[in-house]
Amino acid sequence: MGEIVNLRRARKDEARRRREAEASSNRLAFGRSKTERELAAASAELEKKRLDAHRLTDGEEDEARR
Repeated sequence: MGEIVNLRRARKDEARRRREAEASSNRLAFGRSKTERELAAASAELEKKRLDAHRLTDGEEDEARR
């Protein structure tokens, strides 16, 4: 006699496998490592500080004019 299969469970398992396969391919295509994200954040912060250092007026005064 064959194995009894719960069709609802089998459909859910198949859907889960498909979602995991898609997520895996997306991670390869679009993902960045933690080091890459931290480097990008540090670079953005450094660039912001450089830009603020060249500001002629204080930030609070500049905001009040707007």
